[in-house]
Amino acid sequence: MNASDALGKLIFRLTLGGLMLFHGVYKITNPGVVEHIKGRVVDLGLPDIVAYGVYVGEVLAPILVIIGLFARIGGLLIAVNMVFAILLMHMGDLTIITGEGGWKLELQAFYLFGGLALLFMGSGDFAARPD
Repeated sequence: MNASDALGKLIFRLTLGGLMLFHGVYKITNPGVVEHIKGRVVDLGLPDIVAYGVYVGEVLAPILVIIGLFARIGGLLIAVNMVFAILLMHMGDLTIITGEGGWKLELQAFYLFGGLALLFMGSGDFAARPD
């Protein structure tokens, strides 16, 4: 891999992981959000413990992605987290275009497809454990 590919992957990992980590930190500092997620999880017929997966997808996975340790797994965890987020909180937004002309779920789509992209392309050379 050449240096520009490795640098591009590093920038992508830092962007994806860094931006997602803000969501995880918010949930750590505002535990009522996870309580709300529990209610939505139970409404789907799943055990409420599934709601704690948000910490895996929004704290652990971004840290793995940022440092480049099992980055492909981190990308997969972020993607799965976003599938749950869309199913639990955003199904009503699937067909909505905002007043600025963007898709209402463009941020969620970035995280979902960014996680999948990382799963397939790997961390690059500038990582704690390149893959």
